Amino acid sequence: PNPALTGAGGELRALAEVGQAGVHLRADSEGGGQLAATGKLGANYSMDEGKAAARLCAVNLISQMREACGGDLDKVKAVVKVEGFVNCTPDFVDHPQIVNGCSDLLVEVFGQEVGAHSRFAVGCSSLPLGVAVEVGAVVEVVEE
Repeated sequence: PNPALTGAGGELRALAEVGQAGVHLRADSEGGGQLAATGKLGANYSMDEGKAAARLCAVNLISQMREACGGDLDKVKAVVKVEGFVNCTPDFVDHPQIVNGCSDLLVEVFGQEVGAHSRFAVGCSSLPLGVAVEVGAVVEVVEE
């Protein structure tokens, strides 16, 4: 998706450049221009559905990285940090396993050297627009 079109409304950007070599991105489980994964883990959403939602977030992050790099993903030097938010019930405790859906795809696409990252995964009582998972990332790109 186009970073200018992604977000929960308001004056938000899905992509913000930080200095000359850093990019901060955010993505939710939007697919095909609409929210593809809404629900709450521990209530009406399974572990597999949650991991798939996190993987879709990674697909959206990669799309934003491609745009930030002028179409050339080889300019991604490092995925520095991933920030994972899981819409869940108070008793749900498997946040890291859900966000693995995102982390695993980033390593699969970029390799261990570039794609491995630090990360946090937390549970939230709600997320914007009812999405099941939202992910942010800090990415280092090659300076032009």
